[in-house]
Amino acid sequence: MTTDEDAALRLLRLLAEGAPASELSRAHDPDGEARELALRVRAAFDSRRRREAELTALVDTARDLASLRDPSGVLDAIVRRARALLGTDIAYLTLYDREAGDTFMRATDGSVSAEFQIVRLSAGDGLGGLVAKTHKPYWTADYFNDHRFQHTGTIDSAVGEEGLVSICGTPLLVEGEFVGVLFAANRSPRPFSPDQVALLGSLAALAAVSIVQTRAAAETAAALAQLSSAHDLVRRHTAGIERAAAAHDRFAGLVLEGGGVDDLTAALADLLGGWVVLIGESDELLSACGAESPDDDSAHLTAVVASEAVKDTRSTGRLAHSGEVWAIAVKAAQSELGVLVLGGVDELDDSDQRTLERAAVVTALVLLFERTSAEAEQRVRTDLVSDLITGRGDPSALQARARASGVDPGRGHAVLVADAQGDTPRRTLLLAAHAAAGPGSIVGEHDGRVVALVPSQNPQTTAEDLARRLRRLGPVTVGAAGPVSIDGQVPAAWAEAARTATAMGALGLAGTGASAEHLGFAGLVVGSAPDVDGYVRRHLGPLLDYDERRGSELVRTLQAYFDAGSSPRHAATSLHVHVNTVSQRLERISSLLGSDWQRPGQALELQLALRLRHLRDAPR
Repeated sequence: MTTDEDAALRLLRLLAEGAPASELSRAHDPDGEARELALRVRAAFDSRRRREAELTALVDTARDLASLRDPSGVLDAIVRRARALLGTDIAYLTLYDREAGDTFMRATDGSVSAEFQIVRLSAGDGLGGLVAKTHKPYWTADYFNDHRFQHTGTIDSAVGEEGLVSICGTPLLVEGEFVGVLFAANRSPRPFSPDQVALLGSLAALAAVSIVQTRAAAETAAALAQLSSAHDLVRRHTAGIERAAAAHDRFAGLVLEGGGVDDLTAALADLLGGWVVLIGESDELLSACGAESPDDDSAHLTAVVASEAVKDTRSTGRLAHSGEVWAIAVKAAQSELGVLVLGGVDELDDSDQRTLERAAVVTALVLLFERTSAEAEQRVRTDLVSDLITGRGDPSALQARARASGVDPGRGHAVLVADAQGDTPRRTLLLAAHAAAGPGSIVGEHDGRVVALVPSQNPQTTAEDLARRLRRLGPVTVGAAGPVSIDGQVPAAWAEAARTATAMGALGLAGTGASAEHLGFAGLVVGSAPDVDGYVRRHLGPLLDYDERRGSELVRTLQAYFDAGSSPRHAATSLHVHVNTVSQRLERISSLLGSDWQRPGQALELQLALRLRHLRDAPR
């Protein structure tokens, strides 16, 4: 074997053993041809091995990126893998901002500068801006001295703070769509080989696809979330429609079955929860349902009437909400019939709000029905009251009509006349008086005034009670007379009650109830049959009884006292007794009549009683 053949054989053995190029270059080869050929084979092997490693790394990268779903995680993985594959000091990635027309720093690996991590690159500025503008890769071993790039103060300051010298950037493209730029850089002047540029370009291609896919997945997820939200909205809307339809059917059923406002408020409370009240046009409580609903004449009802929701709906006619109170005006044409209030509920969806509005409409219909029926019944009662007062018609027929209206002709009745102060409509007073008068009563109108015939043996107490019950309408004055039977005695009692009510207004007693008998001497004026004996007995009875039992002269002493201008000395002179005797008698009078008998009002009543007794007992 020749020397050349022996050298070639040794080189082949070294190649087979995987010897590095440095060892091959030291091997003996007389003419050098075999060694040169071996080095070329070694370089080809190394290049193929390196390429295989890069391909393996790219496959691993693609697998890793495919497993990520978080967009930020994908970007961080891209720059980490780029830095590891190229062995650079830093890798970073910018994304394209369509609205601004530039790219912004999105992910970095190996960066130490806060300024660098927030830099933005306009198209054409710096290396990255040129890549973004041309969609082609660029690299440089010495960025600051490379005049191919348009240097700006902002970019150069950020790059300088990071300490970068050599930079390579390649575009992220997917089917011609520019996504961003992937960079690898070193803090020393180290050139990039074509293989490194190609490897970064391959990684950029994978990254671009991954970014687009991740964006698409995120958009799909967002679309699915929106679809789910829309489906949930449709479901809730459908459920709301079904609830509204069920509410409509329930309200319609109640109306068709003859249900009233109490049935409607109960149904509404059952459908929407909370408590429900129906307030009348004069703030009276028409209906209430629910454990926490306000009672009539309660502070809670006053607060509900004064709430912003009630005020707003009365002003606008639309559904109003304030805190836990929802209110909707109940109207017919332009006339307000009341306000429907739902309480104890924070929120109502659109369907439930429509249910409350529909309940207000149905309530208006029911109130109109009830009002029409009540007015028809009231006309019957008013006709009967008017006929009883005027005495028109056959007495037996009047009694039959009275029985048909629930009145017992055999019982004594107080005749009451009610006058409202202010601007309370007479119709409102009439209906309120009918509700307050109680069973067995009949309420109507005569001569423009509200009249009630109430079964009672005590007109005074009955008048006071009715005035108190009607107080929510404002001051209502009630004059009373009776008791009388309805067979012919009503006209005189009506006249007395009317005079009493008028006199009460003149005497400053508006808003109270009284009979003529309890008005003192004024009752003698307004009464249809003045009871002089009763008046004298009420005021002088204790003195008369004492004189009769003891044979004393208390009544005569009282008369002398008043005639003497309330002077005991002058009274003693007229009586021919000592002044001490008069003083002792006056003390006895105080013990029988009470200590306030000398007050002006009581003294006037006593003097009038003394005068009436004198006139009654004077010889004819």
